[in-house]
Amino acid sequence: MAIIDAPSIPNDVMSVLCQGVVVPAHLLALNANRQLDVRRQRALSRYYLDAGSGGMAVGVHSTQFAIRDCGLYEPVLKLAMQTAQDWTPLKGKKPLVMIAGLVGPTQQAIREAHIAKGLGYHAGLLSLAAMKSSSEVELLEHCQRVAKEIPLIGFYLQPAVGGRVLSKSFWESFARIEQVIAIKMAPFNRYKTLDVIHGVVAAHAENRISLYTGNDDHIVLDLISPFWVQRGQERIEIRIKGGLLGHWSVWTERAVDLLTQCHQAINNTHIHPDLLALDSQVTDCNSAFFDAAHDFSGCIAGCHEVLRRQGLLEGIWCLDPAEGLSAGQSEEITRVQQAYPHLCDDAFVKLHLQRWLDG
Repeated sequence: MAIIDAPSIPNDVMSVLCQGVVVPAHLLALNANRQLDVRRQRALSRYYLDAGSGGMAVGVHSTQFAIRDCGLYEPVLKLAMQTAQDWTPLKGKKPLVMIAGLVGPTQQAIREAHIAKGLGYHAGLLSLAAMKSSSEVELLEHCQRVAKEIPLIGFYLQPAVGGRVLSKSFWESFARIEQVIAIKMAPFNRYKTLDVIHGVVAAHAENRISLYTGNDDHIVLDLISPFWVQRGQERIEIRIKGGLLGHWSVWTERAVDLLTQCHQAINNTHIHPDLLALDSQVTDCNSAFFDAAHDFSGCIAGCHEVLRRQGLLEGIWCLDPAEGLSAGQSEEITRVQQAYPHLCDDAFVKLHLQRWLDG
């Protein structure tokens, strides 16, 4: 299953990825005509960088898959990359992991990989949602072909927003592809998350592949839990190093602080009850942002609403006019803002907003 002579990722970027960082799933700033708002899109990237993110994921679900249907895929990826290259974050320049979303059947995914690689992106987050009728053997062939173009990050997307169920044997075979450098686990399901972890260990890939949580409903415990997997006579400990999350596209400065707390707790081998308590608090916030009460139908608009209230976005418009907040979702967002002020970065955004908009 190995890929030979495929592109590699720079050592300093790989080091950042392996260490574990906050990677926001970049949102899309639109104006009232549902056209790209370049000024606010750039400001949003600057916000993520100043907040201390270790990279950005662009062209993914949170950026709206529909950018491909209106000719925005390449412009949006290009704008994010240019901003990352030109902007000097508050804490100075550092290596960033730049990730491009790849979707569709094989030829489309390869075409997007070419675009992303040409713009300087380091890896592709490969969604398999468009291939629901394909067998797992066909999916693996698809992954191998795309991996010849760009290093891959696997993506286990929950079925509620378009993903499909994949077996532990699929993840073992996927992990054997040499150009897989990470996997984002976002099935919102503990059993399916364990399938990925066990598959990576079975493939002897735990030292090559970094695990990132995409389980926006279980962030803190994913980040602080050791996973012990038996492989023959050997017990392997594996950890989830960071997060590539739609949830972290908002309140990002607090997300960076949260990940730092998790890493420090692991290094000190002491998990304080207050850190454990944050798990349910973050999940409660996510229930409001992602509209769990309505099967996530307002998940993108909910994140937009958080940023609109902070002034980063002008409105909550999505490319699809039918997408918006669900009944009661705005009130839920207000509730969690008031309940968990320590998870909210309003003061940070207020301090720097004009610089991001006009810099």
